Amino acid sequence: MIAVFLAGSCNNEPATTYMTSERAIFYFNTIKEICESEKAQLWGGQLCGPIMFVDRASRRIIASEPDSEGLLKFKDGVYTGTYPKEKIIDVIAVEYGKTFFAMVPIPATEDEYRIKAYAFHSLTHSVQKRRNLSPQSFNNRHLNDRNARMWLKLEWKALANALSSEGEQRDLAIRDALIFRGARHEAYPAYVNDETRFENYEGLATYTYTLLCTESAEDQKTRLLDGIKTYYNYRSYVYSYGFVHGAIYAFLLSEKGFTLESVTTDNTDLGALTAGAYNIVLPEIVRDVAGSIAINYDYEAIREEEAERERKIKDAMNKELSVYTEKPVVFFQLESPSFGFEPEDPNTLDTLGTIYKSIRVSDNWGKLTVNETGCLVSHNLKEIRVPAKNIKITRNHVTGEDWDLFLTDNWELVKGEKDYHVRRLSP
Repeated sequence: MIAVFLAGSCNNEPATTYMTSERAIFYFNTIKEICESEKAQLWGGQLCGPIMFVDRASRRIIASEPDSEGLLKFKDGVYTGTYPKEKIIDVIAVEYGKTFFAMVPIPATEDEYRIKAYAFHSLTHSVQKRRNLSPQSFNNRHLNDRNARMWLKLEWKALANALSSEGEQRDLAIRDALIFRGARHEAYPAYVNDETRFENYEGLATYTYTLLCTESAEDQKTRLLDGIKTYYNYRSYVYSYGFVHGAIYAFLLSEKGFTLESVTTDNTDLGALTAGAYNIVLPEIVRDVAGSIAINYDYEAIREEEAERERKIKDAMNKELSVYTEKPVVFFQLESPSFGFEPEDPNTLDTLGTIYKSIRVSDNWGKLTVNETGCLVSHNLKEIRVPAKNIKITRNHVTGEDWDLFLTDNWELVKGEKDYHVRRLSP
């Protein structure tokens, strides 16, 4: 499941009106101007490409270029159309009309930095896709474990110190961060490759847009430090930590002349590269060293934060579990899913799967949008279920308590003895 950064789930928000053709052209030209600057050559070639702004409510497309199949129509200097209702709208690279576009969901209110950040985030994913640097999946479930979260928080505190200091103090903070990172990897060796791919995919996208959307290195550091503050209190790091994590290591590497052009595999270990760039030699086994220096980074406060988090989650899960096991639900079998959700939202159950308060799922059967009521996704990504309370069916449109389902042709919702099932129509 690929994580999505800064995604809004507002299925019920009104259509945006400020993104006129004139404003879209302004943003297309602004983005193009930045792309032609020297610092935009960080990937070693052209970063810009086709861009589409998409309104979540109306699904209206305003694109900078035509698609190869002629689905988009030229009007008022831009290319317009309607994005399919069964497809996910998020900050991703998508194929539309046999042309790859950087998708930019239009924010509800105009925010120039956010719009440009979305654009360069998606454009980076387009570059990664062209260079085969887009992983099909990564599994970071271990980052819901208390110990993994504690090591990650310690690493963030050390990285924050590194961004805020200079000279020997900075080098020491980087060393400490790499020790905490190594301790986590020693404790969870099976997940190291997944962490690496996540940090590369989303972290390098974050690094790219913070570089191109800020005026100076100091401004970029401020954005990265704000990112740590934002993510620090998330109840889940599984789909979120890599955005800022990989970006910080890329920033530290850039201070030593590193460019993204040198990234040729999604298994590039940014931490190991940072150790080499700063001449940091780590002990063969770092966990004992990590424990002795953790006291310098508010270890006891972090331990209490994580204990409180576990208490809150346990109480909430006990209340929610019965919704999916004892009461009527709608079952969906997943065949070729795409997901969109808030990175801080997931809560993992031990055996049943992961609960998302809000999620968007697109599959062969259509598109499901869940707002706040909750959705349970199995750990193997083969099945999801939503509460069947207050269900209403109108042709191919099904609604429940704060969720909507649009079924594609040849699919139906069938009621069993207790639960509902989405299935293909019989021949």
